[in-house]
Amino acid sequence: MIKTMFVVLLLLFTISRLASSVFAQDKPTGGAGAPGCGEPKIKFEVKTEKSQHPPQTDAGKALVYFIENDSQFDSFPSPTTRMGVDGEWVGATHGNSYFYLSVDPGVHHLCASWQKAVLVLQGRRTAAAHFAAEAGNVYYFEVKNTWHRDHGAGDISLRPLDSDEGQLLANKFSFSTFQPKK
Repeated sequence: MIKTMFVVLLLLFTISRLASSVFAQDKPTGGAGAPGCGEPKIKFEVKTEKSQHPPQTDAGKALVYFIENDSQFDSFPSPTTRMGVDGEWVGATHGNSYFYLSVDPGVHHLCASWQKAVLVLQGRRTAAAHFAAEAGNVYYFEVKNTWHRDHGAGDISLRPLDSDEGQLLANKFSFSTFQPKK
């Protein structure tokens, strides 16, 4: 009897430790759960235009492109995706579009998050990455939104791109302009 009770208590203890570690992983470390994200309440109005906008690099800074690729998002409308740098939202894209900004040299934490809930039964709605910027360099990051009609699964990913691929997508996609919603 004592041996059975000990096994039951050990089992309950193990289950409670496992449950607490699982829930601890869901605790947000930034606004949307990652260090690069901003406050969840901040939303953007986004417009896109087909004309190209040559970048203007600030002296002593690096240039970062955020490129939203919705080529595998099989639903309408595409999500509006907010982009964050070091805990602040810096802009947003919608559909196959991009924008760029200058950042200081050093390590930066990035975030991409769907601004509004998209009908997704499973999958991620926020992605994160970090990189070390060097003055004068250009960095391209692809935010790939996917949604598969067959099983209702959606996902977002954020990954660095080769500069040639980044330029190709930026030339192919629309330029995104945005302003915070009031």
